[in-house]
Amino acid sequence: MSIKVNQVSKLYGKQKALDNISFEIESGEIVGFLGPNGAGKSTMMKIITGFISQTDGEVFVNDIQIDPEAIDIRNKIGYLPEHNPLYLDMYVREYLLFIAGMYKLDNKKARVEEMIEQTGLTKESSKKISELSKGYRQRVGLAQALIHDPSVIILDEPTSGLDPNQIVEIRDLILKVGKQKTVMLSTHIMQEVEAICDRIIIIDKGKIIAQEKMQDASKIVADNEFIIELELDSKIDLDLIQKLPEVIEIHHKKEGVLLIRSMSDIRSNLFELAVENNLKVLSMRIVEKTLEEIFQEITKENS
Repeated sequence: MSIKVNQVSKLYGKQKALDNISFEIESGEIVGFLGPNGAGKSTMMKIITGFISQTDGEVFVNDIQIDPEAIDIRNKIGYLPEHNPLYLDMYVREYLLFIAGMYKLDNKKARVEEMIEQTGLTKESSKKISELSKGYRQRVGLAQALIHDPSVIILDEPTSGLDPNQIVEIRDLILKVGKQKTVMLSTHIMQEVEAICDRIIIIDKGKIIAQEKMQDASKIVADNEFIIELELDSKIDLDLIQKLPEVIEIHHKKEGVLLIRSMSDIRSNLFELAVENNLKVLSMRIVEKTLEEIFQEITKENS
């Protein structure tokens, strides 16, 4: 198990930022750690990386217990904080050589050049960090998080400030490194999570309110309702559909396409109804909720 969090709580004075959190992340997983602002995501990530200590509970990375004094384990962790701290007066290559030196890497120059190429910094590598755009500063942060080849990577808003093309490039990089490492990332971009994550953990008000494999995310909101998209070759009397058992409402998505909300999967009933009325079914499918819809629904329920 790459990351194991066991009954972790964190208090800031009387305010409870984390409330008895437990989860595990296996080697090779890319896990999206999601939640509204102030939910406790960054606090949990800082505890895992040893930057701050928890009030209660235990955290293990690669079976080694984490605490702020455990320096050796940090060689196994790469961390990009939400607010990316950089030495603005240093040049990009100079800064990465400095970080490589802190980790006492062999072949520092070769590793720096490798990271510059991987993170798309080649054209900016001779500039001072202060001269870089926010997006390129984020790339420098990613390079320093990956430079020592850690087995566990913690990324807090890794694509913050990047343009759409840069987001795709960094997403591809995360997917590439995620094949051999454990990646835990926080982001507000749900399309990003859907594209790269194997599993999601949703936290709100310091508590985990859901965790599920990405392909099973729809199970999180078990509201027992179905939305069926139906396309027929010609119009049908909507009253005929409305009379079917468990139909709640019907909407026109576009010309010739209906969205039918029901309390059960009534696709077989709809097919029989079409046949009875000499209509052809051109297409019919269950419409799955997007991750963004799931996230909004579950966090609103918890408010």
